[in-house]
Amino acid sequence: MDYRSVETSEEYVCRLDHGADWRAEIESLADDEGIDAGFFYGLGAVEDAEVWFYDQDRLEYDSMVFSEPLEVAACVGNVSWLDGDRFAHTHAVLSRPDGEAIAGHLNSATVWAGELYVKAFDAELERVHDEPTDLDLWEL
Repeated sequence: MDYRSVETSEEYVCRLDHGADWRAEIESLADDEGIDAGFFYGLGAVEDAEVWFYDQDRLEYDSMVFSEPLEVAACVGNVSWLDGDRFAHTHAVLSRPDGEAIAGHLNSATVWAGELYVKAFDAELERVHDEPTDLDLWEL
């Protein structure tokens, strides 16, 4: 395991814009506030969500699109640098009206309503290619 200590610098509460892209809103906040690394929690509602699941045998993401209203029961993730841009690595548990859950890497979704808590680190984290997983993971 690789790890390092990080100090926190700022904390933010946010209301995401109706009709915007959920992940893009997080990345926009990071750009606006100069957040080079951080962690976030969120909840709300979305529609037209694209969720990815990583197939560990094929080392590829499978995309699933849900063109329906969904509750964001939980959303967690982190902010770091990827290929020269701030990137919000976002996972979510989404639910249908009957309570059925959909979960995975939230690539995109249209915000119906969204609230977010962001804790910025007083550090910079960058994602680099990890050979065994073929993923871009934190370089510590």
